[in-house]
Amino acid sequence: MNQSKLFKICCWFFIILFLGISVFPFLWILITSFKPEVEIHGTGAYNIIANNPTIQNYITVIVDKHILNAVKNSFITAISTTLYVVIVASMSAYVIARFKFKGKSILMGLILSISMFPQMIVIGPIFNMFYKLDWLNSYHISLAYCTITLPSAVWVMVTHFKQVPVSLEEAAKIDGCSAWGILWKIIFPIAAPGVFATAIITFISAWNEYLLSCTLNIVEAMQSVPVRISYLRDEYSIFWSQITAAAIVVIIPTLIMVLLFQKQIVAGISHGAVKE
Repeated sequence: MNQSKLFKICCWFFIILFLGISVFPFLWILITSFKPEVEIHGTGAYNIIANNPTIQNYITVIVDKHILNAVKNSFITAISTTLYVVIVASMSAYVIARFKFKGKSILMGLILSISMFPQMIVIGPIFNMFYKLDWLNSYHISLAYCTITLPSAVWVMVTHFKQVPVSLEEAAKIDGCSAWGILWKIIFPIAAPGVFATAIITFISAWNEYLLSCTLNIVEAMQSVPVRISYLRDEYSIFWSQITAAAIVVIIPTLIMVLLFQKQIVAGISHGAVKE
């Protein structure tokens, strides 16, 4: 066996090993979701196939625990947050990337530092503001989500906009294109992979947000997915079978989205990685 073939075998071995380790937690959640609660603990806890498989866990979380309503709430707030962040971040990033002004480096440093703020620092002021504006238990929570997703979105999009050649904008100006026309007809199409990747990252961040949702939307009808899953327990125990079933239901929308747009996500992440 030559070295080239041995190297390929080793590479495939480590790839399969890595994929197995990565996929195993999701596979185990899927297996556990079909187990009765009594089989999750004790001697049968490690059985791959349940002795008495059931779909009652899915029926319970969908019908009794209203997990689909939580999915709807998370989807509405995540979409609203994504649209707002993409629009505001794109315009802000374009100005920062193209125009020269004093304090640009300081501004970028502030944006980066704000994105690193612990949520516990801002949760109090945000709650007080929402309480005075009577915005608690509503879809206005998407505005609160923007406070934690907008800074990082601006930072990422500045990097992508800097990769667009300035000569294209100059040519568009000569042809009589306005500043808005340059942004929407020239910059956006070229930087589309970066914009799309930013939108996906923002959507997933808003979809998984827990602390703000737990604080601002405490009414069951307005709870998001992470908060609703955290309520699948009682005073003395945690219903792991229901939690795993709810996790599978929740994973499906994001999994479908990632599978459909995986090429755009990869292109957005790698775009601008190499400076030509």
